[in-house]
Amino acid sequence: MGFFKRMFGRGADAPRTEDEARQEEQKIDQATAKARQGFFGQIAGLFATSDPITDDLWDDLEALLIQADVGVETTMYLVNRTKDRCNRNGVKQAREARAMLQAEMVRVLQDQAGRPPVNARPYIILVVGVNGAGKTTLIAKLAHRLKQQYGRHVLLAAGDTFRAAATEQLETWAERVGVPVITRGQGADPGAVVYDAVEAAAQQDVDVLIIDTAGRLHAKTNLMQELQKVRNIIRRRFPDAPHEVLLVIDATTGQNGVLQAKSFLKAVDVTDVAVTKLDGTAKGGIAFAIAQDIERPIRYVGTGEKMTDLALFDAQTFVDSLFLQDN
Repeated sequence: MGFFKRMFGRGADAPRTEDEARQEEQKIDQATAKARQGFFGQIAGLFATSDPITDDLWDDLEALLIQADVGVETTMYLVNRTKDRCNRNGVKQAREARAMLQAEMVRVLQDQAGRPPVNARPYIILVVGVNGAGKTTLIAKLAHRLKQQYGRHVLLAAGDTFRAAATEQLETWAERVGVPVITRGQGADPGAVVYDAVEAAAQQDVDVLIIDTAGRLHAKTNLMQELQKVRNIIRRRFPDAPHEVLLVIDATTGQNGVLQAKSFLKAVDVTDVAVTKLDGTAKGGIAFAIAQDIERPIRYVGTGEKMTDLALFDAQTFVDSLFLQDN
């Protein structure tokens, strides 16, 4: 399975060198810096003493988790599970309860297991999400990662032909990354763009085809129909594709972003989630809400503005980073 097992495997299934793993951890730490300084720093403070566990501790934890965008349902789940774990293990002090909380956080994120690696060439990724979520930038970062880190031949498709300047934006990024892009310009039929891209990927030496799409939530019915049309065009040429449908969610939009994302779950079979702009919010709890409400595994997180600021998501690394003590 080679490259695809390495690049597209999930978690422990994706082998990396120690240096690569360390770089990924540093990116996650960078992305969660504001969260550590904000609500999760306060949560860590709750569990930094040897004081006995009280009802007030759980009430404070509940309030902070909700403020951190974890969501009410997921917050109650985490608090109740942590209480039960502490009771089962005879934990009496706040300091000892922190490990119980972190274990439950990791469990929430890991409950959404990723699919097995897919052996396909071209490997086709359909990228969906609302306008402004950062789809185009994420596509550029992913293309850069595939080309520079893994030496893959990547092709992009400018399927968002509705948003003003979307095509030009993707062309600009493609030029910076050094990858080709299929486009017909603003106002063109997205289906025609995708058809051209799929045919080009089939005829050329393409490893990965990444397709951008429109995200017009003001016309949900049309959006759903358009995404389904695009998917059907892909499947006429490659029946098992798209191999990945990547839903992009802007971390700074919080619970509103989670609600918006559900529209895409109805429109197309989302397989994975990418969380962008995580470095721009003090509410890192959005990841837990996604795991519970969207019920899809988080695949990537945006960790900054540079082209290399994209990290594979790892639940344990993410939770550890939220409680990391900054010097």
